[in-house]
Amino acid sequence: MNIPNKLTILRIILVPFFVAAILYHKLEAALVIFVLAALTDGFDGYIARVFNQKTHLGAVMDPIADKALIDCAYVSFSLVTDLPAYLHLPLYVPITVLSRDFIILVGISILNSVVGKVDIKPTVLSKITTFFQMATITALLVQFKFSPILWNLTVLFTVVSGIDYIRIGARLVNDKA
Repeated sequence: MNIPNKLTILRIILVPFFVAAILYHKLEAALVIFVLAALTDGFDGYIARVFNQKTHLGAVMDPIADKALIDCAYVSFSLVTDLPAYLHLPLYVPITVLSRDFIILVGISILNSVVGKVDIKPTVLSKITTFFQMATITALLVQFKFSPILWNLTVLFTVVSGIDYIRIGARLVNDKA
């Protein structure tokens, strides 16, 4: 197994530790774990591209690792009621983030059934969305004063990138019809 795949597996393993740190109010630990996980996301992609270590396993696991970390963070910050107020996200934020992920997952499943195996690559817009989603989590953990502005930008990019993926899926269906 190559280094990028090991980094992706590490990111998946870090998810329950991150959630536990939030649940037990160990916010400094949560920040360290989240930053470490976010760095592995950057490093695994960089190493895979630069050293030509891209694999099918990595292409499948990387977005799963990202979504597991991000979605668990958003759920934790919205549903854990005894967190400090600055860590509490309004429900529309995680609903938007999780809904987009669910729609993409269902869409890919439908495309695979109707069109056959499809290879959906991350778009620039989806990468920007992931950046804003991770930045929002970091901003909450460091008590950034303008977190509400950031999470609303995250919602905006999440919706726009979701619509973009729907457009891409519709084009694939139309091209095969």
